[in-house]
Amino acid sequence: MGGMPPEQFWQGVEQFNQQEFYACHDTLEALWMEASEPEKRFYQGLLQIAVACYHLGNLNWRGAVVLLGEGSARIKDFQPIYAGIEVTLLLKQSMALLAAMQQAGPEKVADFLTAQLPKIQRVGDENICDM
Repeated sequence: MGGMPPEQFWQGVEQFNQQEFYACHDTLEALWMEASEPEKRFYQGLLQIAVACYHLGNLNWRGAVVLLGEGSARIKDFQPIYAGIEVTLLLKQSMALLAAMQQAGPEKVADFLTAQLPKIQRVGDENICDM
């Protein structure tokens, strides 16, 4: 990444972590449309994970599962750290949620409304999961 990611990126990260997934989608989509590779693919992966969580909130099991899988596949190559965020951690959390949802199946989708959703952790932050 040429230098630090734009301020807008951190806004998207913040929205993601506040579980404002629709707003996050808008923020990151604007960045994604302007970006060139490899950032473009990275933003798209984050976007897909955000939209997956949005679908989950609407009890759309299939949409959540498909996009968690696609988003995770896109960010996989950016491990362990990219654009100042802990990619490996996000990937682990996304894959764990995906596996649990696949195991539970569509009829149990409501159980995941209270699930621990993925968080985007900035490099150097101790552990935002405790907040």
